Order: sequence, then C-alpha cells, then structure tokens
Amino acid sequence: MAESVDRVDIAIIGAGPVGMTLALALAGGPYKVLLIDSRRRGAWATDPRALALSHGTRQILEHLGAWNAEAATAIETIHVSQRGGFGRTLLMARDYDIPALGYVMRYRELAAALDAHLDTSRLLNDSPLINLRSSREGTGIRLASGTETRRFTARLVVHAEGTPGNDADITVRDYRQHAVVAEVRPVGGHAHRAWERFTPDGPLALLPLAQDYSVVFSVPPDQATQLLETDDDQFLAALQARFGSRVRFTAAGPRARFPLALRIRQQLTATRQVWIGNAAQSLHPVSGQGFNLGLRDAWELAQTLLASAGEDPGDDAILAAYARCRQLDRGGSMAFTDGLVRIFSNDLAPLRFARGLGLLTLDLLPPLRHFVARRMIWGARAWP
Repeated sequence: MAESVDRVDIAIIGAGPVGMTLALALAGGPYKVLLIDSRRRGAWATDPRALALSHGTRQILEHLGAWNAEAATAIETIHVSQRGGFGRTLLMARDYDIPALGYVMRYRELAAALDAHLDTSRLLNDSPLINLRSSREGTGIRLASGTETRRFTARLVVHAEGTPGNDADITVRDYRQHAVVAEVRPVGGHAHRAWERFTPDGPLALLPLAQDYSVVFSVPPDQATQLLETDDDQFLAALQARFGSRVRFTAAGPRARFPLALRIRQQLTATRQVWIGNAAQSLHPVSGQGFNLGLRDAWELAQTLLASAGEDPGDDAILAAYARCRQLDRGGSMAFTDGLVRIFSNDLAPLRFARGLGLLTLDLLPPLRHFVARRMIWGARAWP
C-alpha cells in the first residue's frame, strides 16, 4: 500500500458539529488545520435527532456565519414541572432581553450549515484512524484512506469524534434509561413553548420544532423497547399518560432510541492531545446542556489557540490553560444535569414534596430563577 506524508499544525478528528465548529473558528488564523472524519461526507444527513440550542450557541454560530435561521424554531418559554406533584417554574425570554431562550434544530440541518462553510481542501473524509502516537516532538497519525494508508504529523490533535469509549480515563454512570425520540403533532400548535416534565421513569421533554414537538422520552430500557414496538396510537397514548392533559397530540413520526449515561474523561489533555465535546463528556439530555457545552468547548479552545498565535499549539502550558478555563463550565453542567436526573427520577413522597417546593421557590424568587436561566443560556459566562 502506498503511503503519503504531510505535516499540519492542528488535526481535528471528528467532523461532526463540534469538530466543524472548531475548524471554522480557526479558519483564517495562523495554523494549518486538517479536519478528519471516518465517515463519508454528509453521513449526518439521516440522523434522526433534534438539538436544543441555547441563545449563547446561536451567538457562536452567528459569529462563524453558520447560523441557519430558517431551520431554527424559537423557544420563548420553558415550563418546568413534575408529574404527580405540585410546583412549577416558567422561564421566559423577555426577562433577559433576548429573542428566545433557545432554539430547536434538526441535527442534520445544523451539520449542513456548518459543512457549507468548510474549506474542503482541509477536509479528509472516509478515513478511519488506524493509530496515533504522541511524543514531545509531535503526534503521528495513521489513517486508512481508500486503498492507501496516509500518515500525518500534527503539533496538536483534537479529539472531537463523539461519545468516549470505556478506556481507563473514562468514568461512566449508567442512568438505566433510554431516550426515545420522535416528532409529534400537537393540537392547536405549540406557541414556541417547551416543556420539561419530570416523571418517576425519567424526564420528558417537548421541544417546539417547526409545526411539531420533538419529544425526548427518557424511560427504562424495557419501556423503550415497548414504545418502539407499539403502533402510533399506542405510543401517543403512552406519551399522553406520562405528560398529562395540558397538550394533546394527534400524530407521531418515526421513533428511535439512545442509551443514556454520564461519561466523563478525567483528563482533558495529554501530550499534544486535547478532547472536546462528547469525546470529553457526554451528558443526559435533560435541560439540553450537553451539545451546547460541547460547542462552547470548541469555541473556547479556538480562542485559547488564537490568543497564542505564533506559539506551538500543542504546548503543555497552552493546553493546561484551556483545561483550566473549561473547569467551571464543564463541572457545573455535569453536576446540574446529573443532579436533576438523580433528584427527579423517583417517586418517593418526601422527595416529591421537596422537589415541588424547590420549583415553587424558583418561580417566586426571580434572582434565583434568573441565575439558573442565564446559566442554561450562556454557561459559566453567566456565573458571578
């Protein structure tokens, strides 16, 4: 097999939205960047998921010229409650002088908007990683590309390839829940209101998407199997029973499922390597924090590298500075989502009462409610 050799400053492994965001944020800078993906270009076109994007994420994408306004459905209000208990909280965009708290967009439409702005001369698809070896001098990368093996040397390798594996540096908390996702049609429209409904089986989210709701239905694995095997009428009946009568549903689209776990990489950096997005951490989808956290990873890494232009991008001090700047946002997001799942995914009467009291307190104390809302919108930048 023929073998070619090239040298780059930064190799980004993984051309999903987080990897593409980093590539675009570094475009025009002093570094020679190569974006590598094991899949064919456009493999995301069949992805069934919808993403909840915060207003802060919209600001990042607008800065990159990759905001797809036509594909985005605004979330103007979020209604948070628990099934079988009192208390509720309303978060409203008008309280923060912004057009929306967030937006819902299909994964494939976001990926297409980012892909359209890529420099294709710095994009390498259909190239699975064979091996990678780092040293103080650089990182050697070997890829399978068609019938040949390609070899690169990078001063920095960024891992953005997706959910981390179970290696020694990964800790995993299995929530014993699967997310069943689908799009359903509400009676009377959605009025740009999202719902986060906590049930004993797991959180249930309704996210406005075009004329429908994107449903994220967190349930135990056996129930997920049942929900996928039932017909549309039975699925809608199960959804209605879990959600209650505030919204009525009339039609359902195709369904898919994903296992849910908290996966945390303990060290974000190694010699000439750094992990971002789901390669660094994958969160439960409750409150829609995981993807927004990953996009902030990409943005902050780009800012750290660009601020050090002229220096070695794989320098230990630069990578340590990045890891420090992400500590608060990363730790806060993981603690927030993990805490919500653990506190709300049960039906113990004392906890149900305490949860209701907490939701009521959040609703009656605007400074506390605003603190939570700003944290969801902008991450750690909103913290004092």
